[in-house]
Amino acid sequence: MFGKLELTEKRFEELNQELCDVEVISDQNKYKSLMKELKNLTPIIEKYREYKSEKNNLEEAKKIISESSDKELKEIAELEIQSSRENIERISDELKILLLPKDPNDDRNVIIEIRAGAGGEEAALFSSVLFRMYSMYAQQKRWKSEILNVNDTQLGGFKEISFMISGEGAYSKFKYESGVHRVQRVPDTEAQGRVHTSTVTVAVLPEAEDVEIEINPTDLQIDTYRAGGAGGQHVNKTESAIRITHIPTGVVVECQDERSQYKNKDKAMKVLKSRLLEAKRSEQESEMAAERKSQVGTGDRSERIRTYNYPQSRMTDHRISLTLYKLEDILNGNIEEIIEALNTADRAMKLAGEQNL
Repeated sequence: MFGKLELTEKRFEELNQELCDVEVISDQNKYKSLMKELKNLTPIIEKYREYKSEKNNLEEAKKIISESSDKELKEIAELEIQSSRENIERISDELKILLLPKDPNDDRNVIIEIRAGAGGEEAALFSSVLFRMYSMYAQQKRWKSEILNVNDTQLGGFKEISFMISGEGAYSKFKYESGVHRVQRVPDTEAQGRVHTSTVTVAVLPEAEDVEIEINPTDLQIDTYRAGGAGGQHVNKTESAIRITHIPTGVVVECQDERSQYKNKDKAMKVLKSRLLEAKRSEQESEMAAERKSQVGTGDRSERIRTYNYPQSRMTDHRISLTLYKLEDILNGNIEEIIEALNTADRAMKLAGEQNL
């Protein structure tokens, strides 16, 4: 590990020198790339230098004990040795986590697709609850939310809704939300007060950059139609809604949120590129099944990940056996505790996987 840290520190120094070069500064793409690399290395180097400082303190304290005849000074040095050893152990553990391979998508914007599953109108209503939860969390982070497409119902639910959240690190926070979310509650339409179980599927996609996914225009079938509202009535007299079919893969994307056909097409293309990038990523990960075993699930849409139980005010995340009895607080967007617990569990599993290699 420390050999790797020495090389990392050397690269850190090289980056600082390169970023002072006039030619690099004038090349915005290269400058931006190097700044991003420097930003990623900075927390590792700061922690490594903290480690080296503690090692120096330890050696100096040992030297005092071996060379000094002052009893009181030796006692102080003994305390310093104990403190430094504890700090070295803690910092070493933190360095192991910092050196874990970083998800290259973590800093990206994210596209979230929510679809009602089993449960009819009740599932559609809970889709709107999850959309509100994610939107409120994004507001807390001061991130921008933008609806890409929505298919709503007469009671205010969503058969499906897709939206983008833009902000640094958005994907790193939302990536664990992919999967089946189950809700248990008494619907307003239930006269006898029985608890119903419904499901909603969430898919989380990192926004694709143009350079990653090249799409041949001849591979696209683009159809226009009138945007429809709840119950099927038309809410727009012009054919502004867009449906794009990627012929080679069969992926279909629709967007009708904007009144402008051009804006709808732009949004639909963003979703299409992100879906194709996700399919590419999933294919690569399926080829590395061993790696999949050493991380918390982040992509399987058929995996039941969470249950929201209204009568008990309970939320349970089944992947890490986390249960919290503050459902209203969670549904109001306060999900940081859940996200951090998932992130911690993911890091622990990856650390265990690294140690078993």
